[in-house]
Order: sequence, then C-alpha cells, then structure tokens
Amino acid sequence: MNTQEIINFDRIAEAISFIKQNFKDQPDLDQVAEQVHLSPFHFQRLFTDWAGVSPKKFIQYLSLEHAKGILKDKQATLFDTAFETGLSGTGRLHDLFVNLEGMTPAEYKNGGAALQINYSFAESPFGHIIVASTVKGICYMAFADDKQKAFEELQHQFPNAVYTQVTDMHQQNALFIFRKDWSQLPEIKLHLKGTDFQLKVWDALLKIPLGGLSTYSTIAGEIGSPQASRAVGSAVGDNPVAFLIPCHRVIRSTGEFGQYHWGPTRKTAMIGWEAARSNTATIGS
Repeated sequence: MNTQEIINFDRIAEAISFIKQNFKDQPDLDQVAEQVHLSPFHFQRLFTDWAGVSPKKFIQYLSLEHAKGILKDKQATLFDTAFETGLSGTGRLHDLFVNLEGMTPAEYKNGGAALQINYSFAESPFGHIIVASTVKGICYMAFADDKQKAFEELQHQFPNAVYTQVTDMHQQNALFIFRKDWSQLPEIKLHLKGTDFQLKVWDALLKIPLGGLSTYSTIAGEIGSPQASRAVGSAVGDNPVAFLIPCHRVIRSTGEFGQYHWGPTRKTAMIGWEAARSNTATIGS
C-alpha cells in the first residue's frame, strides 16, 4: 500500500468501528463522515470502494444480524426486536427483512414456516440436480450427486418450510435451460434471498452471455465496487441457484478456471458445453 491507501484504510477501519459501536442509533451518512473528517460525498465513495457496500447498507446489515439474533429468542416480540435494534417501528423492521433476507421477520422467526416449497430431482448434462421453487419462482438449484444429502442442504436453507416433492411450472421452465435451442426458453422467475451486494453480483452473473466468461475483478467493476474482488468471490460461491445463475462462467484473471462448489471438473465441462453451443468464448477484460 502507498501512503494514501494506508490513510484511506485507517479511515474506513475507524468508520466501521464507529458504526459497529453505534448502529443502534442508526447514524446517518453525515454523522459517520464527520467522525473520519471527510465530506459525505467523498466518504460515501471511499467506503463503498473498500467495503463493497454503501455505509447505509452496512448499517442495515448490522441491524439485520442483530435483529436475527433477538428473534431467535422465541419470547421476543417484533416490537421489542425493532426497539432493541434502534428502528423506529415494526414497519421498518419488516422492510429491513424483506429487502435483505427475502422474508418477513415473522417468517424468519418461524424458520421459514410460512413458505411452501416444491422440489424435484432431474437429469442434466452434468449429473443429477435438485430444483426447488416457491409460488414466486425458483429458490434453489444444486447438483445432487447424493439425493438425500442434496435435500438436507435444501432443508438447511429453509429449515421449517413445508416441502412437497412435485414438479411445478417454475421448475419445468427452469429445466428447459438445458435444451439446445436457447431462443425458445420460457421466462424463468427466481425467488432469491441475499444481501444487496450478493444480489448485485448474481444480477451481474446473469448478464454474462452463453459461451462467455468473466473474471472476479470484472464483475467487481461492473457493480461499482472495483476494490471488492474478494467479496465478489464470496458472493459467487454463495450462489443458491446453480447453472441458472451462471457462477461457473467466472474465472480467475490469470485464465485459470479456479474452484467450483460442485467440483472443478464439472465447471470445466459446463464451460466447454456452452462454448460449443455458442461457437464463441470471450473473456471480460
């Protein structure tokens, strides 16, 4: 690091420490920027570059994790949770959970008990898969070399949901993606839960064309966080919908394919399979 980078790092470290100590007061941008002696505009840009999210989102994530900890106590009410988290009421608590967690506070408190999830197993060119959906769309898809273990991993995502083994229209539409004629694909709807940063990364993955490849640093630049390559890598690894959200199309800047949650051999096969169908493979700069 050069001298300016060290100064910037120290400022961000101080800002993060201040936010962690004071997030229950829900400090605004001006208050945090003043703490590190920067203008709000400069601080916003600097913090986002280093942390991968805005100061506001960082406070929201801390608030969410604190609220989740409180809600694990089955005696805690939503009102108490909102108050203890520094939010003005249950309405803001509801918005926080829906926007960042993909479910309401009550659904989280009940472990996803309000969710009805259909799931089924199917064949793909790359092995068995498990695909799951809610009424809103596909919520999970993974390669299932061991069907029982695959179902247990799905249950871990939504521990108290009600599961039915049945193939519905959302799943059928999703499975069409393995057809050769991609121009005839129906609309595929997704029902995802994740942080704002994760959703940005997953959205960027969806924009990588069939047969195309990108890098972690390219994705970081595309979502406006050029310093956040490592965070991008974590978000790519947390992708809950295999193949549909094409995390397999992200490789290292050296040109190496790198690791893959479902095995590097499978990743190599997927990249080759897609390249053969598109007759092109371009790597983002």
